[in-house]
Amino acid sequence: MLKLSEETPLSALALAVLAERAGIPPGVFNVVSGDAVAIGGVLTESDVVRKLSFTGSTRVGKLLAKQSADTLKKLSLELGGNAPFIVFDDADIEAAVQGAMASKFRNTGQRCVCVNRFYMQYGIYDAFTLALAQAVRKMRVGNALQGDVEQGPLINQAALKKVGTHVADALQKGAKVVTGGKPHALGGTFYEPTVLADATGSMLIVQEETFGPVAACFRFKTEDEAIAPPTTPRSDSPRISTRATSRAWRVGEALESGMVGINEGILSTEVAPFGGVKQSGLGREGSKYGLGR
Repeated sequence: MLKLSEETPLSALALAVLAERAGIPPGVFNVVSGDAVAIGGVLTESDVVRKLSFTGSTRVGKLLAKQSADTLKKLSLELGGNAPFIVFDDADIEAAVQGAMASKFRNTGQRCVCVNRFYMQYGIYDAFTLALAQAVRKMRVGNALQGDVEQGPLINQAALKKVGTHVADALQKGAKVVTGGKPHALGGTFYEPTVLADATGSMLIVQEETFGPVAACFRFKTEDEAIAPPTTPRSDSPRISTRATSRAWRVGEALESGMVGINEGILSTEVAPFGGVKQSGLGREGSKYGLGR
């Protein structure tokens, strides 16, 4: 049984149509719509429902886990993240920027595995920030149904407000806009693809998942400094850019994350396990551990 999102109901209904066309018998795959709290309560309290899989915020995931405790229901939780992108001095800048664009701006930054924070070693900081900003400025923003574009709108006004709040907080605490930094001239829920320089650990963008097209750039000196800030309670898919294989393994293991991308912006694939650890969730999708996404 699939409880569809009230924000994107047509996607789930299309999935049901495809299931029917594929020959899945009636009653095997079901879709339900309505009040999320009421439906969640019924599913978690039911002894008939033996497994619950949820994709969403850490806050709601914890709530569902509590509600499922009385029935000892099995859970798969894909929850919020706050992924870092770590670029060392020895990285290939061009390749790192390509990875950064793919990992930050897919679906206008509205994916659970999208990077929020870019940590660059001092020796490469200025060059990488400039190259990233140049790539971001070239992005085409608009309605994908009306032309060849690379960035669409945010999903709703609440998302637009959150992105604006994160940028305003960062600027108030010392960050500088390299490009973007405000709602797009197209209006609606469009926001300019944005790069911020001189970000620090006191900013909201470190503590919360932005879920929008904002890349905040931080400096670090040593490998230990690179590892410490990104190891947050919600860090499910960091990326590392370096030419040193030993460093990639060393840092990747130290980050204690569900998945780590090494010199790669897009790290999800149906043949490998997908999922987080700590407050980014539990359980795995893909490979032999679950159905392909």
